[in-house]
Amino acid sequence: MEWRFDGGAPIYTQIVDAVKLAIVSGELPPGARLQGVRELALEAGVNPNTMQRALAELEREGLVYTLRTAGRYVTDDEAAIKAARRELAGGYAETFLTAMGRLGMDKSDIIKLLEQDREV
Repeated sequence: MEWRFDGGAPIYTQIVDAVKLAIVSGELPPGARLQGVRELALEAGVNPNTMQRALAELEREGLVYTLRTAGRYVTDDEAAIKAARRELAGGYAETFLTAMGRLGMDKSDIIKLLEQDREV
């Protein structure tokens, strides 16, 4: 997993978003075992407490779960994964629409732009 942090939001929320993206994109498939807190923190270059906070949030959201003494795993709950995908997509769409509005584009301009042949 690639870790990039900016000053715009707390690091732990950026970690949550990065792991969510990895889950919804399939980079971390359902049932995949996550590395331990210390390993992930070292890889991301963050304090283990920050990583623990992010993983606890992902657990609260139902995207990962812990098996006592066996580690953390990505959920098998397809509904939770789909909900996370919709949440991330909504955020990306809002960012895109805000940027297009700043460029002076209206709805019809945006639709034309999106209908152009593009590789995804």
